[in-house]
Amino acid sequence: MLDHLYMSLALDEARLAWIANEIPVGAVAVRAGEVIARGRNRKEEKSLALSHAEIEVIHAASLKLGDWRLQDVTLYVTLEPCIMCAGALLQARIGRVVYGCPDPKGGALTTLYELAEDHRLNHTFPVSSGVFATESAALLQAFFRTLRRRGKIK
Repeated sequence: MLDHLYMSLALDEARLAWIANEIPVGAVAVRAGEVIARGRNRKEEKSLALSHAEIEVIHAASLKLGDWRLQDVTLYVTLEPCIMCAGALLQARIGRVVYGCPDPKGGALTTLYELAEDHRLNHTFPVSSGVFATESAALLQAFFRTLRRRGKIK
């Protein structure tokens, strides 16, 4: 049940991203039952390709804890992390990741790659998926449908 609570907060962040004309992906970091960081996509706002929700949350959580090592932190994110974000999660020594919907075009934790469980790397972490998957996917689909209607994408 706690996974649902924290994922609902990540969905709130995703909705805020949409309001800001960003791809609606949101994330929260939780440690010992406390939300220590929230974030959402900010690529357009910052004109920075690195400003994915996960990166924003890793940065905020590290600042709050005063440590780059996040081994006792769980990250909740509405969309399966991409390769860049999976690499950042590995570098941050994240404790666990819970994601909503899979990313068939870029998912790096279970869909296209399994970086979180690659024992050739110096860190691994458990992954749970499918928490509010339908809601997460519907939000993304509605966002892109809206962009297509406006002629912003094909």
